[in-house]
Amino acid sequence: MIEKQDRLISLDAFRGATIALMILVNNPGTWAHVYAPLRHANWHGCTLTDLVFPFFLFIVGVSMRFSFEKYEFCKWGPLFKKVLGRSITIFAIGLLLNAFPFVRQDWDWSHFRYLGVLQRIALAYLGASFIVVRADISGLVKISLGLLVGYWLLLMGYGWYSGLDPYALKTNLALIVDSYILGDNHLYGGTGIPFDPEGLLSTIPSIVTIIIGFLVGTMIKTTKNHEDNAQRMAVLGALLIILGWIWGFVFPINKQLWTSSYVLFTGGIATIVLAAMIWIVDVKGIKTWTKPFVIFGANAIFLYAASSIWAKILLKIRFDLNCQMISGYGYLYKTVFQPFAGDLNGSFLFALFHVSMFWLILAWMYRKKIFIKI
Repeated sequence: MIEKQDRLISLDAFRGATIALMILVNNPGTWAHVYAPLRHANWHGCTLTDLVFPFFLFIVGVSMRFSFEKYEFCKWGPLFKKVLGRSITIFAIGLLLNAFPFVRQDWDWSHFRYLGVLQRIALAYLGASFIVVRADISGLVKISLGLLVGYWLLLMGYGWYSGLDPYALKTNLALIVDSYILGDNHLYGGTGIPFDPEGLLSTIPSIVTIIIGFLVGTMIKTTKNHEDNAQRMAVLGALLIILGWIWGFVFPINKQLWTSSYVLFTGGIATIVLAAMIWIVDVKGIKTWTKPFVIFGANAIFLYAASSIWAKILLKIRFDLNCQMISGYGYLYKTVFQPFAGDLNGSFLFALFHVSMFWLILAWMYRKKIFIKI
């Protein structure tokens, strides 16, 4: 048994490991050669990569339980200002990243994407915050269930009305809502059609991902025995995984739609992973291995922004390779990593190089006590 503490090393390490995995999966040398677990599922399904975003939202929820207590969960006043200000700031950073590199001839506002990863974090954080300060534990469970079932009924109901597959890429209600409100030109185009995986309607169930984290954070914050609590968290996580898996037979597990089954399935995995880390780090005291991950997690938003800007810069600059102009991204892969390790392993080493490079920057910031908080 260990005493309660305001900060768990395991949570910081979990955050850092999630961020490190994000850098790894976002920066292969080439998308043509990537190990299967480091790819998103094409549509339905869940890979290791599909755990990154829900893990981060889950961590936001756990952290909320600790940070909101400082404000005594007041419904207005300082906490309201903090939540609103932070949400606006994160959303604005997301917009700026979409607009980068701020070169006038590259600006095409008629096709500017409004949404994105940080925008979803901002909206989900804002929505979850208003819920958790107004509901008790029982209320949070009921509201979460209502949001998940309601989202399912909305998508399924549209399918009944249209006679089309409600969970297909081209015929789901989330696409219809985003297209109507934002316009096709302002949606993500990486799926082959205008469809935003961080869309408006699918943000609703992502709020529940944060609430699950908040509920787990409550278990951690109020326990007197972290070893016993880790076991209870593992049971809860297993239950969520089973419920999500079963629900997935009728409402497929799908990250891009952020389906309700996906919320439960990934929330359960996140709960079990955090329970295991609490048991290893905070109960058994095996902490040495956590330092690199703690460093990664200390400046999470900064790292996301910096890695996005770096990738855009590499894609923007051009080099001549065998009388062909290619991006700096491709040049680095084809002249260094591919000749050394081949297509697949070279692509993987390219990603590991980026993980190492950003860790060195963050380690310097950590040593200098530079922490960029929002």
